Amino acid sequence: MFNKNIYLERRQYLKNRIQNGLVLFLGHAESPVNFADNCYRFRQDSSFLYYTGISHPGLALILDCDTDQECLFGHDYTMDQIVWMGPQPSISLRASQSGIKGTMDMSHLKSVLDTAVKQGRPVHFLPPYRDHHKIRLMELMGTPLCAMEGMASLELIQAVVAQRLYKSDGEVAQIESAVNTTVGMHATAITMALPGMTEARVAAEVERVAKAFDHELSFPIIATVNGQTLHNHDHSNILKEGQLFLLDAGAETLMGYAGDLTTTFPVSPVFTNQQRDIYEIVLAAHDKAVSLLAPGTPFKEIHFAAGLELAKGLKDLGLMKGDMSSAVEAGAHAMFFPTGLGHLMGLDVHDMENLGEVWVGYDGEPKSDQFGLKALRLARPLEDGFVLTIEPGIYFIPQLMDMWQSERRCSEFINYDALEAYRDFGGIRNEENYLITKTGYRRLGKAKPRTVREVESLRAVAFG
Repeated sequence: MFNKNIYLERRQYLKNRIQNGLVLFLGHAESPVNFADNCYRFRQDSSFLYYTGISHPGLALILDCDTDQECLFGHDYTMDQIVWMGPQPSISLRASQSGIKGTMDMSHLKSVLDTAVKQGRPVHFLPPYRDHHKIRLMELMGTPLCAMEGMASLELIQAVVAQRLYKSDGEVAQIESAVNTTVGMHATAITMALPGMTEARVAAEVERVAKAFDHELSFPIIATVNGQTLHNHDHSNILKEGQLFLLDAGAETLMGYAGDLTTTFPVSPVFTNQQRDIYEIVLAAHDKAVSLLAPGTPFKEIHFAAGLELAKGLKDLGLMKGDMSSAVEAGAHAMFFPTGLGHLMGLDVHDMENLGEVWVGYDGEPKSDQFGLKALRLARPLEDGFVLTIEPGIYFIPQLMDMWQSERRCSEFINYDALEAYRDFGGIRNEENYLITKTGYRRLGKAKPRTVREVESLRAVAFG
């Protein structure tokens, strides 16, 4: 936890902004895998964590914006639980560590909410994203399950976003710790992956590094020779000479802050000429995007600039044709780059995604429905204190190639005949994490291997 005064200040800001009614935060409960006592790793809800710092299951927090009172709800451990789990801090002790003065047993939560509803006072809560929370809210609020998401408080969403967008020095230090561990995870993969290994073995070594530094994973590891599949969590393939290997993995600190990096490297000791050409185009787009990071610059403009850099490189290889500015405006480059350039990052690897991209990444402005552009999670002007990823990529997705060619989509910009030589290429992505500062930007964490020379130097270590 941070110093309790930080949590006190965060909650006070929220109460002052909401002003009227109760704010309810439901913490996460344990989630059983296959029976009640065998659970998934516990991870607290990020907004609950942001306002309390308490990572413990089965809690709820109420902030009374009219009386300025705060109350933490939960159950103290019974002796039977202590026998199995050991002694645990009481609910009152956990509350005091966060600067919360009031506590109640969880059995009183519904009556407190019932009283507020009878008095005509609003109860503000965030959109539920776990079925357990939806059912719990249905029980607490006496409202049908289908109405839960519609009852979420837009006022609270906007208030939480307005706070969590800007990372304090303490939060940046946490993120940087996660990124440093993440760099080690990626370097390990580059120096140990060899033909004949399974993807699972590489993924296991990557996770081992995170655990060795007392970190968890910030999301399930993507470790694949099928980099054209954007979120590929299958690890069953065997690495073969001539393939590319894409690793997208991040560490998470004990306080819940994330790192998120992507590295692509050859399974062979060096890149082929074809692989090197595409890799260099992706790096050029990355560097172009980073050079434009500055407060006040809309991230959507940076996304387009990176897309134009990719398109120019692909035209030089004969894969695209015509005027590249027009091609990007038409979305032709999205066949190779169907993703967004990056996303916000913090307590969530996709920060606050559960609160809605239109509020988090677009500040209420509508999103595009154009293929590729609609995947852009962040478009708003950048501000001092934002932490984000830059992750351009080029992907050759055979099914997408075939569909677009059959429709003759963007045929004035795409050389479909030349694409055949890349059908089995896979995908390349490079990703790093950045803090927006008052004067520009700062890359977070140690430098990861990213140039052709750096990557091939570490691959030489793997081959002895």
